[in-house]
Amino acid sequence: MCGIVGLFLKDPKLEPHLGAMLTDMLITMTDRGPDSAGIAIYGGAKDGLGKITIQSATPDEDFKNLDGELHDAIGQPVTMLVKSTHAVIEVPLGQLAAARSALAHLRPAVKVMSAGDSIEIFKEVGLPKDVAARFEVSKMTGTHGIGHTRMATESAVTTMGAHPFSTGPDQCLVHNGSLSNHNGLRRELIRLGKTFETQNDTEVAAAYVSRKLEEGQSLGEALESGLEDLDGFYTFVVGTHNGFGVVRDPIACKPAVMAETDQYVAFGSEYRALVNLPGIEDARVSDPEPATVYFWER
Repeated sequence: MCGIVGLFLKDPKLEPHLGAMLTDMLITMTDRGPDSAGIAIYGGAKDGLGKITIQSATPDEDFKNLDGELHDAIGQPVTMLVKSTHAVIEVPLGQLAAARSALAHLRPAVKVMSAGDSIEIFKEVGLPKDVAARFEVSKMTGTHGIGHTRMATESAVTTMGAHPFSTGPDQCLVHNGSLSNHNGLRRELIRLGKTFETQNDTEVAAAYVSRKLEEGQSLGEALESGLEDLDGFYTFVVGTHNGFGVVRDPIACKPAVMAETDQYVAFGSEYRALVNLPGIEDARVSDPEPATVYFWER
């Protein structure tokens, strides 16, 4: 039993409040997942710059002078903003791959949470309210985001086991449920060149979607393909650089609710995650249909 939230803003006036609204939604889902939490925020893209969000178990050691060492390694400007155990590194967009390669050499223990032109992912073990406060999520701005509160059932409670999982540029996925064929899919995806940090079934689902996007499918097509290839009980919310998508398995036993107004589209595992959103009393509220793909893009 986990909690999922998502918010896609149509009204730019709400963008300064994205982090605060998602934080409130996430904390409301605490009893669905008290062991760890994570959030992906899309916003703050700068022309010609890309972001890499990293995590360290020993940030004082790993983040010391890292920006300078990366600058020396790639020969390009590097800026770094440290947030507790995470740091957001900005480099020229064309140097993202080089920066990731340099990171693996300079700080092999550091984990990459996400990379792209607008995505930032923050996740840790702990109650959602503590995780959100640790990274000052409520102060963040952006166009859309997704979050997850985890109750681990099949794998260890670790930072890397927390959601969202990001396995492609500006793409991430959160999941409530359990996949039954993830081991076979993992082997096939490894054969196709994907790499994995954990044994979590959700990381397999994220990598599956990434692979389909790499093959040229749209987000909607990738999620449609997943209905054929992913076995189990699941609700997925997937974030991309310009929107997010929702899909439930054909039985749809995991709870989910969506609400749409002229200002936003919101998703929650339960309606109570949405009750404090502006104008929710006038929203079009519905349960996502089984085996049906929904997605919103700008």
